[in-house]
Amino acid sequence: MPNITNTAKQLATEITNFNVKKNDVKGRTRITGEHVKNNQDVRLLLGKSSIRPEALPSEVDIKKLERRVKTLDKEIAKKKLKGKNDTEE
Repeated sequence: MPNITNTAKQLATEITNFNVKKNDVKGRTRITGEHVKNNQDVRLLLGKSSIRPEALPSEVDIKKLERRVKTLDKEIAKKKLKGKNDTEE
């Protein structure tokens, strides 16, 4: 998930938490309604800046990125070792 989408979701959650405490909102239905409203408001705000979360490219999964870096490191090490062996002969 792109960072801006994550941040937007966190903002909506924080607004919900704030309003629930401030207005003493009780009950699952009312709290859920508050949260849905805040998500919609944040989405409208993103839209004003022409940001549509569903149109954003997905971020690279960190685990995939770590595996790719390890693979590249191994390939580089092999090339260095191979080059070293070629000069020793």
